[in-house]
Amino acid sequence: MFQKLDDVEKKYEDLTKKISDPEIIAAQTEWKNYMKEHADLEPIVIKYREYKKVKQQLEEAKEMLTDPELKDLAEMELLESKEKLPKLEEELKLLLIPKDPDDDKNIICEIRAGTGGDEAALFAGTLFRMYTMYAERKHWKLEILNENETGLGGYKEISFMITGKGAYSRLKFESGTHRVQRVPDTESSGRIHTSAATVAVLPVVEDVEIEINPADIKMDVFRASGAGGQHINKTSSAVRLTHIPTGIVAECQTERSQFQNKDYAMKLLKSRLYEIEKTKRDKELENSRRSQVGSGDRSEKIRTYNYPQGRITDHRIGMSIYQMDDFLNGNLDELIDNLAAADSAEKLRSENED
Repeated sequence: MFQKLDDVEKKYEDLTKKISDPEIIAAQTEWKNYMKEHADLEPIVIKYREYKKVKQQLEEAKEMLTDPELKDLAEMELLESKEKLPKLEEELKLLLIPKDPDDDKNIICEIRAGTGGDEAALFAGTLFRMYTMYAERKHWKLEILNENETGLGGYKEISFMITGKGAYSRLKFESGTHRVQRVPDTESSGRIHTSAATVAVLPVVEDVEIEINPADIKMDVFRASGAGGQHINKTSSAVRLTHIPTGIVAECQTERSQFQNKDYAMKLLKSRLYEIEKTKRDKELENSRRSQVGSGDRSEKIRTYNYPQGRITDHRIGMSIYQMDDFLNGNLDELIDNLAAADSAEKLRSENED
């Protein structure tokens, strides 16, 4: 591990020189790439330098033990350094776990009502509102790409894009089946219903990351329509793209411009194709997807929202939260932090097994 840390520090110092070089600064694309790499390495280097400083203090304290006048002070510093070092080592191990290359990306999120009819559609609407409020808390931008509303204010399906720093790293653990247990407003007997909605969180990919042959795309245009089928646009501005080799379909009808709808639909299509490639790649890697926390499988039952008990339980880590209103108002960080920590711990175990 320490040889690897020495190499990281050396690379960081080399990058520090490069990002200050006027010739490299003039080549903006190259400079931006170096800046990103430098920023990624910085937390590791800062922690490693802290570790080396404590290690040095430990060695100095050992030497001071021979001096009768400094012995008490040396013993105190020795004890303090011995307590710090194991914790710093663990933190360094976590920092050395390979970072998910998609963590810095923006996301496209798709919510689909599952079993439960109108109640499932209403729950899909509840989840959309929750993610909207979380995005507001993070000062992220949210744009609806496609929506299929029900007359009751729910959604059979809704897809939206969130743009903001760390969006994928924070929301990737939301992919899966979310189950709700509550008494529907339409239920006169007060009987608790169980329904579900699926969430898929996809990273928004750049053109260089996935190539699509234009000949493989079939484009259809149609009139956008709102809830109940009423037309919200008299021109054929809505766009549906079909990727012929895979049969994957992406559509967008929220913008007035056909060009914008096509652009958003293409982003969605690329993200879906990227997800397929990523899943295939992950399965080929022996240790990938060992973590149940970050499997990203939309069929996996990940969470239950129990309204009568005011409880939200995440089944992957067995964590329950009893502030239902607060959570549904977008205060997701406590649970997301615990999911991220569990994911890191599992990855660390996998690294150690190797």
